[in-house]
Amino acid sequence: MTKDQLIQSFDPNGPGINGNLFGLPFTPETSDLVIVPVPWEVTVSYHTGTALGPAAVLDASSQVDVYVKNIPDAWKLGVSLSKIPENLLEESKLLRELAAQHIKRVESGEALLANDPLIGKINEATESLNIYVKSATQRYLRDAKMVGLLGGDHSTPLGFLRALSEKYNRFGILQIDAHADLRKAYEGFTYSHASIMYNALKIPAVTKLVQVGIRDFCEEEQDVITQSNGRVTTFFDDDLKDWRYRGETWDSLCNSIIKELPQHVYISFDIDGLDPKLCPGTGTPVAGGLEFQEAVYLIKKVAQAGKKIIGFDLSEVAPGTTDWDANVGARLLYNLCNWMAVSQGKLKTT
Repeated sequence: MTKDQLIQSFDPNGPGINGNLFGLPFTPETSDLVIVPVPWEVTVSYHTGTALGPAAVLDASSQVDVYVKNIPDAWKLGVSLSKIPENLLEESKLLRELAAQHIKRVESGEALLANDPLIGKINEATESLNIYVKSATQRYLRDAKMVGLLGGDHSTPLGFLRALSEKYNRFGILQIDAHADLRKAYEGFTYSHASIMYNALKIPAVTKLVQVGIRDFCEEEQDVITQSNGRVTTFFDDDLKDWRYRGETWDSLCNSIIKELPQHVYISFDIDGLDPKLCPGTGTPVAGGLEFQEAVYLIKKVAQAGKKIIGFDLSEVAPGTTDWDANVGARLLYNLCNWMAVSQGKLKTT
């Protein structure tokens, strides 16, 4: 069936289609926006579980009502999740066991060894992942589709950023996160989840990094921010809270954040940027953070400011002991999809 035929035959008020993202009737072929799942968490340094995030979000997404008050035709956009690559999940499990052995040694005080074959093996495997992600996302970009990525840990979108750099010669990253992720080769891993923004800044097309909600970082990362000559602007969580306590509104703070962004914007959303009551199962939860509606308001303001959201990732959603994390993640994912489409003129607001 064509996309129009699918829209005509689907009842958005009834139960959704089991196994489809948000219960919608679309496939990657009939969608305007495709989510690429990357079930990978090899280098996580605390709790595991994020590799199960894509499947958990998919399951929870059936509980999301697809009607949006200010975007009444949102569900008609056509959003789908490409097939979850089970081979990546299995490879991640095997490599994670090796990485955990290495991390345990490092945390017991052993020095990192030069040319450690275990580190070399994992770095090689994660670079192969970057190549896979670049190819998988590039495929849909070449078909003129909007693309988002669903991790996995926060290392997963690097290949996507590389793909976007071949389509856009200049863009900025809006990072919502508890962590700065500016460590160089954390624990010896070149492509650590704690190094995603350090690696992103190696891409010449990334002209600006704007970080929001950061509240757990090291001196090395502070030095990267300080020495970036304005390429990195960080809105630390404690500063945001201080400004709010002194009477500034979230709207005015969002305006200050958006002022730092260029015209083309990629949103990198680590779910631990939210208050951990919203994501208790995530790998590295940190007290503080944004409320759900504060995060959505910022994303909405980016679109309303006339910025073009060229892509996004949602990472670090771990199922935990309940489906709460995945439920929050699914609702956040739907908002990212909708406001990206608004920013590109694919959906209209009322």
